[in-house]
Amino acid sequence: MPTVLRLDGLRVVIYPNDHPPPNVHVIGTRYEAVFILHCPDGSIELRENYSFPRHVVTRITADLVEHVAALCEEWERIHGPV
Repeated sequence: MPTVLRLDGLRVVIYPNDHPPPNVHVIGTRYEAVFILHCPDGSIELRENYSFPRHVVTRITADLVEHVAALCEEWERIHGPV
């Protein structure tokens, strides 16, 4: 599972054996959340949240929006065209 980005100590991961739609897993020490990227337009959507506080999810979402183009490119590099 390649880490494709780091955000304030959190790892942003794209699993090579994952399935569409394009998504990333954001992993902390005791937390994880999955966000759908909606490539190529790039609206970020929370799919699953395992224990991140709501305010942290809001911050992660805003951070992911800033990197969505690069994350979509990385998804496509790993999985092929969307």
